[in-house]
Amino acid sequence: MSGQASSAPKGGPNWILLIVGGLAILGFLGLLAFGFGEDEQETVFSERPAPDFELEDLDGKLQKLSGQDKPVVLNFWATWCVPCKAEHPVLLQNASLYPDVQFFGVLYGDNPAKARAYLKGAGSAYPTLMDPTGAIAAAYGVTGVPETFFIDDTQVMRYRHNGPVDMNVMDYGLKAIR
Repeated sequence: MSGQASSAPKGGPNWILLIVGGLAILGFLGLLAFGFGEDEQETVFSERPAPDFELEDLDGKLQKLSGQDKPVVLNFWATWCVPCKAEHPVLLQNASLYPDVQFFGVLYGDNPAKARAYLKGAGSAYPTLMDPTGAIAAAYGVTGVPETFFIDDTQVMRYRHNGPVDMNVMDYGLKAIR
C-alpha cells in the first residue's frame, strides 16, 4: 500500500507555539492578578458635592445629609454580604471612637427585618437608613456592597472606598474629612 498517505503528524509538538501560548496565558493571569489589587478599589474625590438624601432609619426616624454639621461616613451594606459583616466591627469601633463624625449605614437591596435581626446580634452604634428604591445608591454611583463614602462637614465627598473597610482605610478616610 505504497499509495496511502500517512495520517500521523510529522515531527513533535510545535514548541514555539506552546511557549508563546503559555506566555500569553501567564501574561493574562498576571494582568488579572494586578487588576484586582487594593489600589483599584479606591477613588479620591476633590470638591465633588455629596448627593443629599432624606431617608428613614430602621426606627422610622427621618435622617438627612444636609442637616449634618459634622463629617459623615456613609456605608452601603447588606445582610447577605459577607464582606459587609467582616467590616462591621471596624465601623462600630470607629463610630464609638469618633463622636464628632456622623456614621450612617444604608441598607442596599435587603430586607429591613433582616437588618434589624442582624444588628440586634452584631451590635449597632449608628443609624441604618432604608433606600427602598435604590435611588440614593444610584445617586452615589454605588456599584455593589460594601462601599463607603467619606464626606466632610460641607457635604463634599473626599474619599470613596469600594470593598470592606479596615482600620487603615478608616484612618485614611477620617483624616480626609476631619
